[in-house]
Amino acid sequence: MKSAHLLPRIAGFAALCLATAAAASIPPPPSAVDRAQNDDIAWKITEDLTTEIGPRMAGTEAEAAARKWAVERLKAMGFQNVRDEPFAMPTWVRGEEEASLIGPFHTQPLAVTALGNSGSTGAKGLVGDVAYFASYDDFLAAPDHYIKGKIVFIDHQMAPAQDGSGYGQYGRARFTGPNAAAKRGAIAVIIRSIGTDSHRNPHTGNTNFEAGVAPIPAAAISNPDADQLVRQWRRAQSIRTKETPLGYTPAPLRMKLLLTPRNLGQQQSGNVIADVPGSDPAASPVVVACHLDSWDLGTGAIDDAAGCGIVTAAAKHVMTAGQPRRTIRILWAGAEEVGVHGGRAYFAAHGNQKHAVALESDFGADRVWRVDFKLPESAKSLADRIALAVAPYGVTRGSSPASGGADIGALVRAGVPAIDLRQDGTRYFDLHHTTDDTLDKVDPVQLRQNVLVWTATLAILANSSDNELP
Repeated sequence: MKSAHLLPRIAGFAALCLATAAAASIPPPPSAVDRAQNDDIAWKITEDLTTEIGPRMAGTEAEAAARKWAVERLKAMGFQNVRDEPFAMPTWVRGEEEASLIGPFHTQPLAVTALGNSGSTGAKGLVGDVAYFASYDDFLAAPDHYIKGKIVFIDHQMAPAQDGSGYGQYGRARFTGPNAAAKRGAIAVIIRSIGTDSHRNPHTGNTNFEAGVAPIPAAAISNPDADQLVRQWRRAQSIRTKETPLGYTPAPLRMKLLLTPRNLGQQQSGNVIADVPGSDPAASPVVVACHLDSWDLGTGAIDDAAGCGIVTAAAKHVMTAGQPRRTIRILWAGAEEVGVHGGRAYFAAHGNQKHAVALESDFGADRVWRVDFKLPESAKSLADRIALAVAPYGVTRGSSPASGGADIGALVRAGVPAIDLRQDGTRYFDLHHTTDDTLDKVDPVQLRQNVLVWTATLAILANSSDNELP
């Protein structure tokens, strides 16, 4: 029989044991990464934006509707300080688009699309001889008399690559080719699409003309149509039309082109911005970016609705798991496709503010395979923690410095640290800027892997110390 004076102690100890056991049976609250394991937020954003709005050409009513949609969605998700920060931008829209090879062989139509900022042929179109160049470098090296008065065609052979390498090299034909040809007297420019597919889907994209250079018609044809043009041009070289002192003149390859785009002048676009407020108002924010606008051929699913879904889902999971130390700023930039106007507008408005680090998702929706850093020396252990956290998802650490994306480019150039969560780009340029950029091309499994990697990274960054990031 126990002594009476021990009974209260025994009872108290028993109660403590029961409380401890009960506490041990309650699992800890799920972390941000736990919450992202079964993420459907990114898919819903991508699906709803492409279904309810569709293509979102910058400066148009469709993009304005997308900004309104984005503000409502981000507010409904619980983000704070949600706003649309408008800015003005020059706006170009496409019109009629037709092209055909009309001689010396039987007339054949080509799948063609105008490049952004292309000039117009006028309502009647134009006809001209094709000047063929196997590469952009061959075009640059050619004498002016090969170009003047001709429809210049620039060829290339872009190949798929996991890191998307080749876009900068072959993209020169689109970025600066029309301007260079206009300055040398060409009447139009046609390029092989900057893409890696074999479908009859031409790839659009922006080009620009220098001040004082009158825009000429500029367009891309699909890869199969480019192949057909090359075959016809080669065969035409063997057709002798007349004898000259230097030999025989080959038959010209003739093309008819109709492009009727218009410039609408200054129209309104805008950046949609939202915050996850941090617990330390003195800590500089982490910026995660995507772009809301898209080209008008598809519905902008991979470029870049999926990117907006990824960064927003990651921010939501971090927010739901508990208030982070640093504010997370979500930037859905406007007018990226037609000149990165949104990125520049954000920097003009916020570039004088301190930013801890910037990241962007704008390379489709396939899995993240590599992480690159451009961080201060003080953040070495931070980079190590991030690399370790994303390794279970098949992400390796790269050795190249992060470069950032288009919409955070001005921040990175100004010295803001950056991290690149690099996506697999093997099939990206099959779809890029085409009618094929639609929701069915987004792989839900790979999309979820993106969210997991982003959430793991963002959770670490948003809770980093001042000793690690500025």
